[in-house]
Amino acid sequence: MQLKGEQLAAHLERDLRAIYLVHGDEPLLVLEAADTIRAAARRRGFDEREVLNAVAGFRWTDLHHAAGSLSLFGGRTLIDLRVPTGKPGREGGLALQDYCARPSPDSLLLVTMIGVDWREEKAAWMNAVVRAGVVVKLIAPGLHELPAWLAGRLGRQQQSAAADGLRFIADRVEGNLLAAHQEILKLGVLYPPGVLSLEQIRDAVLNVARYDLDGLREAMLAGDVARLVRMIDGLQQEGEAPPLVLWAMTEEVRALAQISAGLARRQSFDALLRDGRIWGMRQGLIRRALQRVDEERAQGALAQAARIDRMIKGIAAGDVWDEFRRLALCIAVA
Repeated sequence: MQLKGEQLAAHLERDLRAIYLVHGDEPLLVLEAADTIRAAARRRGFDEREVLNAVAGFRWTDLHHAAGSLSLFGGRTLIDLRVPTGKPGREGGLALQDYCARPSPDSLLLVTMIGVDWREEKAAWMNAVVRAGVVVKLIAPGLHELPAWLAGRLGRQQQSAAADGLRFIADRVEGNLLAAHQEILKLGVLYPPGVLSLEQIRDAVLNVARYDLDGLREAMLAGDVARLVRMIDGLQQEGEAPPLVLWAMTEEVRALAQISAGLARRQSFDALLRDGRIWGMRQGLIRRALQRVDEERAQGALAQAARIDRMIKGIAAGDVWDEFRRLALCIAVA
């Protein structure tokens, strides 16, 4: 069985399966969903818990030993298996398939993973979990969905805010759900239940925007100019090293140049994505950017990136950060 994150609570009210896999890209969402399953398991009599961390050197035979161990007190055990890489590997995949074929009647297996890619989602071990238990895939809200997500979180603590207040928080946290969660909790401590004004929110919320290179690349490909300029300003203020910023931007420009050139030669778009090792959400962003950026523009952007590289090395004159803005807008603006 496969469930969306919003379906999990209702499912647990009426059922509890022997195996659960929770995965997603946002650690906060994975942690909360896992906590919900653990609480449901405790209510159903799984009083003991054994935590297994599948990191380097982990022995997958420990999974079978945990399932086969009898409790000294006759209770049932929740096996909390954590795979931080999102990839169990060949040995782990076989161990999970074997467990799914013969689950322990006295144990509940909860597997949590961060960053499972599309290949793992199609793997035999994943299909085995789907058949034997429940797979919960958690998708983080996008920037446009974030205000509604924030409103739901405020509602849990009997608070609410108008659209401008929700947008203010969303703009400050820049998609960082953990930071957003912390700000919502802070609002619950500072103010009583009820409607929060924009002024109250402004007074309480810190600028915790995550100005990182991945966010910069995403905004550039998506054509989100306002966010893009804000990200570059934030990286400059935080003292990010210009060579790293140039590397991040050039990676995307080079990908656009290679794919647009391939499309001009009538090569398959899917094959070009595969050859460029472009997976997951990045495929959609690249597709959107190619609607604005043809081969000629992409090649011009590569030449501009080369000029910035010379500026960073002191060979050419100019303001590096202004040039970053020009390069970003070259890709982002239609």
